[in-house]
Amino acid sequence: MPWQLPRDAAVPRVFFGDFDPTHPFHSPVASSPLDPPSFATSLRSSGIGIVSARLLNGEAIAKDIRKDIAAEIRGRALRGHQPPRLAVILVGDNPASKLYVRLKRRDCERVGMTCDVRELPETITEAELAGMVIELNRNAKVDGILIQLPLPRHISANNVVQLMDPKKDVDGVSPSSIGLLALREPGYRCCTPKGVMTLLASTGESLLGKDACVIGASNHVGRPMGLELLQVGCTVTTAHKYSRDARAHASRADILVSATGIAGLVTKDWVKPGAIVVDVGIEQQRDGRIRGDVEFEEVAKVASWITPVPGGVGPMTRVSVLENVMDSVINRDA
Repeated sequence: MPWQLPRDAAVPRVFFGDFDPTHPFHSPVASSPLDPPSFATSLRSSGIGIVSARLLNGEAIAKDIRKDIAAEIRGRALRGHQPPRLAVILVGDNPASKLYVRLKRRDCERVGMTCDVRELPETITEAELAGMVIELNRNAKVDGILIQLPLPRHISANNVVQLMDPKKDVDGVSPSSIGLLALREPGYRCCTPKGVMTLLASTGESLLGKDACVIGASNHVGRPMGLELLQVGCTVTTAHKYSRDARAHASRADILVSATGIAGLVTKDWVKPGAIVVDVGIEQQRDGRIRGDVEFEEVAKVASWITPVPGGVGPMTRVSVLENVMDSVINRDA
């Protein structure tokens, strides 16, 4: 049976892209930045049959990366180093955020990394949260800081994120991290776009000169995703809620990345035959089913590569956090 949130849990409305939830193509119930523990079970239960596109298996790729990170941590331990330490700030009782943090903690444990989760009440003030971020900046035992978003409405995420020491911004969301990426000198790269680039690299196909379309222009996925694709020589178009014809832009792309959180938005007529299709969006349905932006079964008949939901981008986002923590450790020791 596919993983699902408890029946009595309030499912948060969190949209990855810069698309209006009242978009005429679909009115989503809710969305969540989660990948359940097993995508294979979900694929079997969904009835998906044989498809022509090759699968970009994020679960398998992330597992291989975790093995390499675990080996590096074991080697460091033999040389007398302490395990890397990730500090995660979780504010409130958002069920999706709490589950996502549990998955991050599990990933840390798998590789021998320490994960220090600071669970804070919904009522915490912005000043109190800022004080905690500053304290973690000063803590020499903390190698990376991750502020789990979204934050409660009375707290400005931008204000809090800007307080993070850029050397510890392992989520890659601070103005410094995004700015360095824009200047083609990436530091800690935003984790979801970084994970997508790892998936694209796994295809073995050259990206140089390819036409790419990113659907969604959020600060933490769509915009840095476009910058990542520019970095490798793609011609990039970003479709967003003000685009006159998003489908026309998408259907010309060799690489299509959808990050809106609007289930079923991308159908086969949005996809150029032979395109690589990456589905970042994920939406929890009222009946517990998990759906992505892309209509998997029909799009898989025209794409050359495609990510499943779940089990595609989600595991890559989380393993990118671990990679950034290791980069922080190595940079500190250099």
